[in-house]
Amino acid sequence: MHLSRNLLSGNSKYLFGFMLLCIAVICAAFSITGSDDFDMARREVLLRRIGHELLLQSGDSTSRVLPVKKIAANEYQVGFEHALTFQPGALVNITSRVLAKDPMADDYVVKVLNCGNSSVAYSYAISQNKKDDIVTCLGRKQPKACYMINIKFKPTGIITAKNGYLLGSLPFLAFIGFIFLRSVKPRRTISDDDQHSDIITLGSVLFDAKNRKLILNGKPTDLTGTETRLMLIFALSPNETIARNRLQKEIWEDEGVIVGRSLDMFISKLRKKLEPDPNINIVVIRGKGYRLEIGV
Repeated sequence: MHLSRNLLSGNSKYLFGFMLLCIAVICAAFSITGSDDFDMARREVLLRRIGHELLLQSGDSTSRVLPVKKIAANEYQVGFEHALTFQPGALVNITSRVLAKDPMADDYVVKVLNCGNSSVAYSYAISQNKKDDIVTCLGRKQPKACYMINIKFKPTGIITAKNGYLLGSLPFLAFIGFIFLRSVKPRRTISDDDQHSDIITLGSVLFDAKNRKLILNGKPTDLTGTETRLMLIFALSPNETIARNRLQKEIWEDEGVIVGRSLDMFISKLRKKLEPDPNINIVVIRGKGYRLEIGV
């Protein structure tokens, strides 16, 4: 029963750790989504600013810039209430200056389309690496007409980059979760059920916890109750270091008094009873505890 409670407690800790990890991932996802919405709205404001300054450059300070349309995942369209004329050089300069305030707008293509047939009146491309810019015909003023400006950004923009940050953080979150879960791994402790389990084979030694005996070469050796509980801890974790304070706590805690010398005394008694088999011994791990070493 005691073992069952410990395992349930351990499973609860596993569940808590898993839930904590999931909550962290969900919060990160919602945080990124909210940030994306803000950045998208800010980008649309910047695009309207481009339209506004282009109208002023053409001498129009009264007509409106139409609402910015998102026509694809990374492409926007700026329209105007009335026809206008523009200098390509002015469009390039205005766009470059305004989009400098958008940290993710390093690479983009601008197309000026005729409203009637969507033919391209003027276009150019800007890259993060300036030598890859494609800009022509800067001095040729475009005639007054109805124009739409399409601006397409490179896909590694706001959403792609930030989702990349989220995906990149998942291995880190998984690692943190693994460390947490490992740190709360349930430890098996002695219970009455353990003491009444079947005979445990330790090399050539048989350990009968139920009847409190060690059987070496067919010869039984009696154990006291304390020796049996101590031996059971070692038998359940052969060749593993058992912390000294764990042994003291599990063997003597119920009696209300823990005496360090008592542990050493019982370890010494067990060693003597195991002496007939040179391949099995309880060794001291300095500064840590003890280990039941079983040779091949």
